[in-house]
Amino acid sequence: MLAKEGFTTIIVVFTFSILAGYAVSFGPAFLGYIVYPALVLLCGLILYFFRDPDRISPENENVILSPADGKIVQIQQAEEKEYLNQPVTQISIFLSPLDVHVNRNPVSGELEYLKYFPGKYLMAWEDHASEMNERAHFGVKHPSGTKILFKQITGFLARRIVYHIKEGDRLKAGERFGIMKFGSRMDLLLPENVEINVNKGERTVAGETIIGKIKSSK
Repeated sequence: MLAKEGFTTIIVVFTFSILAGYAVSFGPAFLGYIVYPALVLLCGLILYFFRDPDRISPENENVILSPADGKIVQIQQAEEKEYLNQPVTQISIFLSPLDVHVNRNPVSGELEYLKYFPGKYLMAWEDHASEMNERAHFGVKHPSGTKILFKQITGFLARRIVYHIKEGDRLKAGERFGIMKFGSRMDLLLPENVEINVNKGERTVAGETIIGKIKSSK
């Protein structure tokens, strides 16, 4: 399955490849041996990047799932003053260009807060990327009353974030909500009543990896 958000890019790349291949056909034969494999590789990489595999999410509504495929590059304590207004554990997931970039809801609940920030394009793993890069912030209130904040953050290559949810929506954990194109980062900010189940350096799978579990309502 391919992500619908990638259809336009796929069409553009395939159209370019067909036209470029046609133009090369009028040139020296040796040029085709170089260009044709490169165009096939380009089309293959685009299809690979926009893959959208099905995922099976746990039934437990008290777990917080990874919103993205990638590698956990940071777990640290922080003070969150935008939505939760309390101490939190920040978990940052880095997505390389080879990871699946379709994003999934980390938790079920009401989307109470959404804000988009234009910004820079620092390397996604840099500490200041979560404060200075282009990003979108999502605040969700779980049925237990627990609130969490998660962020789509662009990277050096990622030049666009896409999301299909809005304030007031009821989210279901594990369902698709958007995509980040070409390398990026996802942050989760979790309150103190969430038991963290992952460690720095671990790989995550969107909609399947359990990041933490809500221990009690706050």
